[in-house]
Amino acid sequence: MAAEGNLSVRVSGHCFLVTPAGAAKGQLRVQDLVEVDLQGRTAQGEPTSEWPLHRAIYEGRSDVSAVCHAHAPWATAFAAAGRDLDGSLLTETAALLPRVPLATRCEPGSASLAASIAPFLADHDAILLGNHGVVTLGSDLPGAFALLETVERLAQVTLLAEVAAGRSPIDEATLRLLQQRG
Repeated sequence: MAAEGNLSVRVSGHCFLVTPAGAAKGQLRVQDLVEVDLQGRTAQGEPTSEWPLHRAIYEGRSDVSAVCHAHAPWATAFAAAGRDLDGSLLTETAALLPRVPLATRCEPGSASLAASIAPFLADHDAILLGNHGVVTLGSDLPGAFALLETVERLAQVTLLAEVAAGRSPIDEATLRLLQQRG
């Protein structure tokens, strides 16, 4: 679990630093990050297999300087269920995340995964990846990570609200019978 997901930060118009393949994120140091150019070339180290996803984001959004991809359990549950998230459920997310769309399911690390986010990239800073977690974008790494936490909280509250609203009341006859036994 500690090696799941990946992070990156743009260092120039044609290069970014990304987490190395298979690395536990809590153990990383700055010098462990792998510099990747837009063609996937590195001077040293093996980048995460998801580097094409990060490249697609940097190529598509010049305003983005950091990307977080995680398999956060609540958001991933929605991605696995084939559902996007409605940010208007919460007042604190309504303006920031009116919707967190769901990209189609694709093989992790593939060019098709990178392409799957293209329809949403211009208008969304958070995208659920079909059966594969969530990716968030920001002007810096703390901002992208904060957005990731916001998406996870939105997914959690959405599911809890649906569970709370889905309660089936006990019919009167059964309720009386239970009270008499009780």
